[in-house]
Amino acid sequence: MMDPFSDTLRRLREAFSSGQTRPAEFRAAQLKGLGRFLRENKQRLQEALAQDLHKSAFESEVSETSISQGEIDLALRNLRAWMKDEKVPKNLATQLDSAFIRKEPFGLVLIIAPWNYPVNLTLVPLVGALAAGNCVVLKPSEISKNTEKVLAEVLPQYLDQSCFAVVLGGPERTGQLLEHKFDYIFFTGSPRVGKIVMTAAAKHLTPVTLELGGKNPCYVDDNCDPQTVANRVAWFRYFNTGQTCVAPDYILCSREMQERLLPALQGAITRFYGEDPRSSPDLGRIINEKHFQRLRGLLGCGRVAIGGQSDESDRYIAPTVLVDVQETDPVMQEEIFGPILPIMNVRSQDEAIDFINRREKPLALYAFSNSKQVVKQMLTRTSSGGFCGNDGFMHMTLASLPFGGVGASGMGSYHGKFSFDTFSHHRACLLRHPGMEKIYSIRYPPYSPRSLRMLLVAMETRGCTLL
Repeated sequence: MMDPFSDTLRRLREAFSSGQTRPAEFRAAQLKGLGRFLRENKQRLQEALAQDLHKSAFESEVSETSISQGEIDLALRNLRAWMKDEKVPKNLATQLDSAFIRKEPFGLVLIIAPWNYPVNLTLVPLVGALAAGNCVVLKPSEISKNTEKVLAEVLPQYLDQSCFAVVLGGPERTGQLLEHKFDYIFFTGSPRVGKIVMTAAAKHLTPVTLELGGKNPCYVDDNCDPQTVANRVAWFRYFNTGQTCVAPDYILCSREMQERLLPALQGAITRFYGEDPRSSPDLGRIINEKHFQRLRGLLGCGRVAIGGQSDESDRYIAPTVLVDVQETDPVMQEEIFGPILPIMNVRSQDEAIDFINRREKPLALYAFSNSKQVVKQMLTRTSSGGFCGNDGFMHMTLASLPFGGVGASGMGSYHGKFSFDTFSHHRACLLRHPGMEKIYSIRYPPYSPRSLRMLLVAMETRGCTLL
């Protein structure tokens, strides 16, 4: 059987070797093309997202197209500054030399994107890869198939196809693709598949960024306004029908706080989605049958306090809150990735912190309290990819913050300049004087205590420049 990818990959490698992706003008032209793709196909993308996920135009705009457009604009404004050689401090021995870090493209990079935010999580990494001057193979998710179709059929028309290709297929085809050597792999998806990607990358010593998930804890202190917390947690949990890697996955709070939170959560859900959330235009649907069945199974954990309804014909699951949940329940063992919010009771903040630290490090961590001290304690005594005090995943909206995981929630990060840096090799460069051999000769044998002393002084890193 002919390898379906070898021709494409060879073509892209040749384009990279020719140097055509290196100039700032070329990179800017690609980014502008990407911006045009977004503007001219906004309607098409919104329709695809509505078909794939029943995503509302509001959520599509906020979390998909506008974020992607913002990243493009930021990269275009700062491209030359990011590309510039970065001067570094020198010691006495290198005063007359030029020392700098050069940002170089890796070469041929592979971006594997997921189905839950199939525009954002495809295009935002792509912005970084193109800005950094790489050739790119893009593998959109086959699960969000309407969006995949737009990305495969329309997007290439806006980019230079000698340097960019979209490849399609499920797990088997992706496995084949991963047998090839890439210079960088950027993967967003589950920890299970992340391990497969990293194993394949290891065979070629290919560096990776893995954007994975996990169970994001949400600690709610007794000292806070239950309705404010309920509004914020409900919006972020049920946004995109809970199919968000940074959504609050479970609440940790006291039994007393739970009693105050439940009516507040019920109120928020009704206000957001009406008496019958199923008929709300603002609530999405589960991506496919497999995930629907998995989530329906989780509705049996603990006791349903709010919601719990489901309809297979429509892949609908009501915004749900579970109570009396045990740590050993399936709903507390896997990332939920749906509109289900379990509440676990803890007796104190210390107990909440111990609970969090016993488990894998999450992609995001949330803490709600009127006390700054409580929020700061939570931040200081835990670890997570990102942290937000008194809100949901608003830290995602700042391109000045790196987005990525730690431990089981992933490695590496991106957004804004972090994307450019992720897709660039930082090359250490020193350009020395061809003359001055008399001075340089103190390094050569025969060695003496005096030459050692002089050399050590010359090699000390100094804050101030002497010349």
